[in-house]
Amino acid sequence: MGQGSGFGKTILFGEHFVVYGLPALASAIGDKTLCTVEKIENTGYILNDDRPEIPGYKEKKFDEQKVSIQNVINFIGIDLEKQGLKITLGGNLVCASGVGASAASCVALARALNDEFNLGWNDDKINEAAYEGEKGYHGTPSGIDNTASTFGGLVYFIRNLESGPNTMETLKLDKPISMVIASSGMTANTSVVVADVRKKKEENPEWFEEIVKEYNEVVKQGREALENMNLDHLGKLMNKNHELLQKVTVSNETLDKMVNIARDAGALGAKVTGTGRGGNINVLTPDPATQDKVYQALKDAGYAAWKTLIGV
Repeated sequence: MGQGSGFGKTILFGEHFVVYGLPALASAIGDKTLCTVEKIENTGYILNDDRPEIPGYKEKKFDEQKVSIQNVINFIGIDLEKQGLKITLGGNLVCASGVGASAASCVALARALNDEFNLGWNDDKINEAAYEGEKGYHGTPSGIDNTASTFGGLVYFIRNLESGPNTMETLKLDKPISMVIASSGMTANTSVVVADVRKKKEENPEWFEEIVKEYNEVVKQGREALENMNLDHLGKLMNKNHELLQKVTVSNETLDKMVNIARDAGALGAKVTGTGRGGNINVLTPDPATQDKVYQALKDAGYAAWKTLIGV
């Protein structure tokens, strides 16, 4: 039986701006998806998906998941007409928008297949397989999710708009940082939200360019704050990034309410993460006691939340 795992991820800076060739910073989180693969006598594959989820997530993503699994299997070169498989997914990463659930499952599956078939692949090759899997969910993914899920730590990413290789730099922190991730319970359509932001950019390019200037400074200082473990400044930058996401209309009343609850409970910073108009928020906390307080405040307000670490 082959086994594998993939980290969840969260975007610290860069939602939507990364589409236009601007830098982004993502981090692996401490929660993982686990996968086991067993050879069976029948052809094709059997899937047991035991991952925890925000209600309805796995059902909504089921058709995309089938394409993703087939993409990974095809990339690795397994002929399901000759060798059947039983695939089981589990772990403690909650399937929800914004935490890299799809990438984590792709990485975990690639590693489990690598283990079961004794391929001897290194992490670079696993990352390639996971990227192919991500195409099933995202069409043309950036690659940042599967890179964070494969290698852990932080990923500094710049998308190449000229069809050349993307810039991906992995960074390590001196120690992990405590965070809370909370879910709005809403799942937005990424392509629709991205298209809406692009329309606003095209309608008012001067306005968007001013936002881009502000964002460039935020992400630059954000990397420095992470590398220097300056959490107070990092929190202020996350708050500023949330303001910019509000301006491009990817936050909403629910997400803003969640952000305010977290800040009032002692968070250093809180912001939308991922697509927006639903999905999750990231909350930076300075210590485990504050993490507990923020977590409980969000739970008491009726939101799904979990405690995790970034920079693992």
